[in-house]
Order: sequence, then C-alpha cells, then structure tokens
Amino acid sequence: MNVFTEFRAAIDAVLSDLAAKGELPSDMDTSNVAVEPPRDASHGDIATNAALVLSKQAGKNPREIAGLLAPALEALDAVESVDVAGPGFINLRIAKSFWQAQVKTILTEGVGYGASTMGGNDKVNVEYVSANPTGPMHVGHVRGAVFGDALANLLIKAGYDVTKEYYINDAGSQIDTLARSAHLRYQEAHGRDIGEIPEGLYPGDYLIPVGEMLKEKYGDQYLDADEGEWLAQFKVDASGAMMELIREDLAALGVEHEEFFSERSLHESGRIPEAIAVLKERGHIYRGVLEPPKGKKPEDWEEREQTLFRATDFGDDVDRPLQKSTGEYTYFAADIAYHHDKYVRGYKQMIDILGADHGGYVKRMQAAVKALSEDGTLDVRLCQMVKLYRDGEPFKMSKRSGNFITLREVVDEVGRDVTRFIMLTRKNDAHLDFDFKKVMEQSKDNPVFYVQYAHARVCSVLAKAQDAFPGLDATDASLADADLSLLADENEIAMIKQCAAWPRMVESAAEAHEPHRIAFFLYDLASEFHTFWNKGNDNHDLRFIIDGDEPLTKARMALVRAVALVIASGLGVLGVTPMEEMR
Repeated sequence: MNVFTEFRAAIDAVLSDLAAKGELPSDMDTSNVAVEPPRDASHGDIATNAALVLSKQAGKNPREIAGLLAPALEALDAVESVDVAGPGFINLRIAKSFWQAQVKTILTEGVGYGASTMGGNDKVNVEYVSANPTGPMHVGHVRGAVFGDALANLLIKAGYDVTKEYYINDAGSQIDTLARSAHLRYQEAHGRDIGEIPEGLYPGDYLIPVGEMLKEKYGDQYLDADEGEWLAQFKVDASGAMMELIREDLAALGVEHEEFFSERSLHESGRIPEAIAVLKERGHIYRGVLEPPKGKKPEDWEEREQTLFRATDFGDDVDRPLQKSTGEYTYFAADIAYHHDKYVRGYKQMIDILGADHGGYVKRMQAAVKALSEDGTLDVRLCQMVKLYRDGEPFKMSKRSGNFITLREVVDEVGRDVTRFIMLTRKNDAHLDFDFKKVMEQSKDNPVFYVQYAHARVCSVLAKAQDAFPGLDATDASLADADLSLLADENEIAMIKQCAAWPRMVESAAEAHEPHRIAFFLYDLASEFHTFWNKGNDNHDLRFIIDGDEPLTKARMALVRAVALVIASGLGVLGVTPMEEMR
C-alpha cells in the first residue's frame, strides 16, 4: 500500500465528515489535493495542500480550513502531531507504531511489495529495440533495450497489462542489401574467392555462418543464378537468421519480447492501404504540393503533387507524404499502418523507445495516432547514445561485426546485471558514459555494486544472527511476528520510512515513464542501510546483532530483511538479479 494514498483516503474521509456537518461545502472538487512528502523532512512525514486548494470553493481562508482539518487529522491513530505552516500547508508527523507496522507488511508481501493497481489492468504496448535485422545487436541498441524492458517491467508492477513488442524492419532496401551480402558469403561457402567486400554491402564476419546455412539448404542451386531467382528467398532466409542472432543477443541481456511484428507483413497483407483509407475517411488525406525543404534545396527535388497526410492539423510542423513518385508507400505510411494495427489489437496506450536520431519522428507519429483514433495515445521516448571508456579514455572493442561494437562484447565483459543497472543510472534522454573499469569497481561510487552489496550484507547478517542464536527462526513469516516496537531508534525509523516509500516510487516512476528513478531510489536505500551498518561499528547498541538480546536482534533482522526485499523488488523491475554474496 502506498502510504501517501492511504493518508489521502484519510484526508478525503475527514473532508467528507466536515461536509456532512455543514462546515465545508458538499460538492467540492478535491482532485487537486496533494498528499506527499514535505520538501523539508524536518517539517514532518506527510504534507497536504488541501486547505489551500479548497479555499476558494469553500469561501474560507486557507488557515481557517486548516484549523478544521488539523484536529480531525490529529485524532487519527497513526498521526502523532499536526502542524499548520505558512498560508495553510498542513504537515503531519506519523507515529512510530505506524512505521513499525510497515515492516510486517513488507515481510508479508515479500518481493511483491510495491505492486500497485494504479494501471487498472489497462493494455499498454511497449515497443523497443526494433533494430534492422541486418546484423548482430550493437552497443547503440543496449540502452534502448534495457530502458524499454525496465519500463515495461515497471508498468507491470504498477498494474498495467503490458505487451513487450519488437518491430522487425524486414522490408526496404536494407534487406535487399542483406540478401546480396548473404549471397556473396554463399559463394564463399562454396570455395569461391570473394575478395574484398564491395562497398555498400555488409562486411561483417557474422554473415559467414549465414552463407554456410544457405549452402546447406540450397546446394549450388543459386551460385550462378540471376538475382531475380534468389533475391526474394534470400531476403527471408538471411533476415530470419539475423533475427535468431538478435534474439540470442537480447537473451544475453535478459530481454525477451512477447511479440515480434514483421513490417513485411504490413505490405503483404494490405494493411497499409487500409490504414490510409481510415485517414481518408476522416478527411485527413489530400493531394497537394509540399514546400521545398528549408535551407539548401536538394538537386533532385522537384515540385510535384503528392498524397499527403494533414499532420499539421495534429501538431506536426509540416504535412507528410504517404507515397513515393513510384507509387510505393513511404516508410511513414508503413509506420502509420503499424500503429493502426496496434490500436486495432486493443492498445490505446502505446510507447515507442527509439534512438536519439529519431527526434524528427516524434511529432509526425503522434499526429498520426491522434488522427487514427480519438482515444489512442503515443509516448515516444528517445535514448541518447552511450560512450564507451576504459580508464577514462575512449575505448573501441574488436569489430567482428565489421563496423560497430557489439552488444555481446559489452555483456560478455562486464555481465548482464552490471550492464542493465548502469544503463539506468541516467535519464533516457541524457548522455551516458560507460567506463569498463569503473562499472566493475567495488566502491560507493559504483551504484550497482553499492546496491548489490547492501543485499548481500543482509544475507550475511541473517546467517550470522542464526549462528549467534541457534534457535532463531529467520523465515519471513517468523520475522514478521517479531516485537517490532523495539525498532525505536531514529536510524531504524528512517530506514523503515525509506522502505515504505517504495510503493509511491513505483507509481510515480510508472506515471512518468522513467525507470531510472528506480535505480536512484535503490541507491538511496542502500546508502541508508550502509550508513546504519557503519554506525553499529562505532556504537554497540546500534549493531544488528545484540549479544544476549534475541528479541531486539530478531526485530532488527526483520528490518534488514525488509530492506533486502525492497531492494530485490526494485532490482526485479530493472531486470537485475540480487546478489546473496559478493565475489
């Protein structure tokens, strides 16, 4: 349970009671009432602006309304004191007994703690990675893959019905190039000297196994055949082989999609003209002439009438062409059909995760979704590039791919968990530096180590407590029945408060579509834990295990186990495995 939601309900109940007594109007709109942590922690645990936002509706001075609310709130069992500050802000200080009870809640719910019903099981489609199936995943895909996967996990935690989807760009000129590159490797597999890979084809060694596969499948059938005889089939075979390679790369990163949607299927099934017809029926298509591009006019630009989408009616900068001069549909037309297909499949909420170089794509696709539906929404999240370093110096790995650094090279060197966590230590649209040495350091400056170390320390102290008290039952069910009233030190209460903030963090991060907030939260919680641990080194009374005092030791084991469960819950959202011991 989000404790702030719980107190919001309590405040709503008090307002309703005051309205029933005639002290406040019965028809007040309370939607703008906020219940949140105060900006200054010294002011209390919970703050509300209720008196301020309801003042005009009630026809009363804010402090007058606060004077009505304060006594009723102070009468609540969970409230220790209430203070009215400034123009009418109400600050609540919550009783220790309330915070102590949160430990039992966490131990009872386990790693499920923090799950929310906020999403109402609404369907959400999160499309991410969607790299061209022309080679292995490269380092530029890592961040989008991790961000998209963590965001999907976060939305699931917040109560949404999420589908993780990959859009396979298996139509277009890049697939023709892949097929021709594969045919060259097919010739090589038959012993022919192919020399240097011609410019314009894909040079990576990853296509050597594809050539071998094609040889085994077709023998010498297409060795000297005209391109028209093999191109279509090689496009299917080669892109299929690349998708298998991509799936393996993603699996190494811990990323698995539920849906793989083929762009080729849009062209073959007629869904592109169907989507364009929907726009036409709604009056959003016309024949017209676009203005030439701003700046220097391209030499091949010509003024001609085109089929255009009225994108400017929906917030875009210019109207967009849907067909080329050859009559073929543009990439944008295919993208429109793809998002229309998502909507038809029941996804009113769509999220696309793209590279930063797709910034120009955002307005046009959001315009298309608005035009296609009255209730569909599209949020496009752009991920900035990752710069690789070693010891502070720009770093380049081996290039089996031919012209880029592969995802597998990164994961194989530092591991899946480190890669995923570090990719989420910055907001998606901020640049991120990835130093191979620093991300493996065992220090406070390395956030993934610091968080993992906190979880491992809890596992260690639980084992030591059972050694100190052989009869101690350290199961979660038993620890939940410990005398939690013994957790009275301000450091213990501070740690409980940090744990109890987890459900609110899940909801706020999910609402903002910002999974990096989870990494920050976990670092702060780990810092609180390590600080308490270090205080125990200086003050015997603050140690987790107190010789001869099993009740207090058990209560503190309940607390540290709660910390571990919240860390594990958060790492689960990030797709990172909690460590039980550090190596």
